[in-house]
Amino acid sequence: MFNIGFSEALIIFFVALVVLGPERLPEVGRFLGKLSLEFKKAIDELKKELEIEELEKNVEEAKEEAKKVLDSEIEPLKDPLKLLEEYKTQDGSKVEGKEGSSRTPSN
Repeated sequence: MFNIGFSEALIIFFVALVVLGPERLPEVGRFLGKLSLEFKKAIDELKKELEIEELEKNVEEAKEEAKKVLDSEIEPLKDPLKLLEEYKTQDGSKVEGKEGSSRTPSN
């Protein structure tokens, strides 16, 4: 994190020993340890929140894309006559309606 080597840490320890004294040094060490743990927990929680926000954003984008695809696929089916006309022009054959049907009633 701070890129401190062993020799630098040893110098910091001796300076702290001289400044704080042997009675208060363990107390300050515990305090700094707890502070470091709380800081790490806060950073991890922030990372998780950011990841969750990013995942929610990706889900929303996927929903929008799926909606666009579904709309583009469903749109032709909304008007069956238009779909039938498109089929007629693509196939080149006539599609007979009820009037021209060769079916006979079964009465």
